[in-house]
Amino acid sequence: MNEVLSQQEIDTLLQALNTGELDPEAVKLDEEKNRVKPYDFRRPIKLSKEYINTLHMIFENFSKIAGNLLTSQIRVNAALSLGAVEQISFDEFIRSTPNPTMLGVFHSKPLNGNQMLELNPQLCMQIVELMCGGSQSDFSKNISRKDVFTDIEVGILEEVISSLLKAFEAAWNEIAEIETVIDDLETNPQLIQNMSPNEPVVLISFSVVIHEHKSFMNICIPYMSIESIMEKLSLKNWFDLDKNQSNENRGLIEQSLIHSDVELKVELGRTIITIDDFLQLEEGDIIQLDIQTNSPLRMCVENQLHYYVRPGEMNGKLAVEVLQYVEEDVEQ
Repeated sequence: MNEVLSQQEIDTLLQALNTGELDPEAVKLDEEKNRVKPYDFRRPIKLSKEYINTLHMIFENFSKIAGNLLTSQIRVNAALSLGAVEQISFDEFIRSTPNPTMLGVFHSKPLNGNQMLELNPQLCMQIVELMCGGSQSDFSKNISRKDVFTDIEVGILEEVISSLLKAFEAAWNEIAEIETVIDDLETNPQLIQNMSPNEPVVLISFSVVIHEHKSFMNICIPYMSIESIMEKLSLKNWFDLDKNQSNENRGLIEQSLIHSDVELKVELGRTIITIDDFLQLEEGDIIQLDIQTNSPLRMCVENQLHYYVRPGEMNGKLAVEVLQYVEEDVEQ
């Protein structure tokens, strides 16, 4: 049954209620019955909507970074956009992956388990064509189903995957510092046996547009990898962590600067004279300044006015008494 009813269906439903053909109480019972939803315990939903939203933010950032890195590698504009973040079983991911494809199996220290980066075969051939000096027109002419990857193609794609994993590290930087290491490159997804078929995983899908040709890329992260940093995926904890780090960094900077030497000087006044007058100055000459004798003096820190002071003497030495702090927007 469609969620949106047509006007004719609405009129028919209202007529059935008015004539008694449809019992309102029965409708309520049906509504209560429909609230019960089936749950597959073989594919438990491990992550709440809040955690999924955080992952969405992380991989939105990944798509921007990865797009820039891929563009610099293939020397043409590559646009990556996040498609979906969903929870499925590992078996579903493997069955939905074409054969052959390019699967980069890697692990991210200190996360548990292995993660996977899958490049669609068409995307792989387009990248190889462009990195070997070809053009988009060449790729369009030679597009065909790929049955096997050569050693040279695997070597080129390994370099691309390594670059994309740098974007993966950068995207997770706000949550945790990770270090990715490629464990294996596989072209046949059926040979991947590093986790149970019923293992819950998070599948992140991306669309890749190069020269108006659209292809796809996927990242598969098992639940066991996310479990160890689950608390950090909470948006509240994420922003609190940023705040704590900001305060901690501020304290460290203050401690580092507190013992720094700065130049402090007090100005008796200012005036403008000619070079000729300056060269003829002699002992006993009087120079008229721009302030009166009873006016406060300017005290500058690193040539920036910060205080108005009054001159005096203390313990047999010249001293000043601070009268007023000067706001930053006050003109000197």
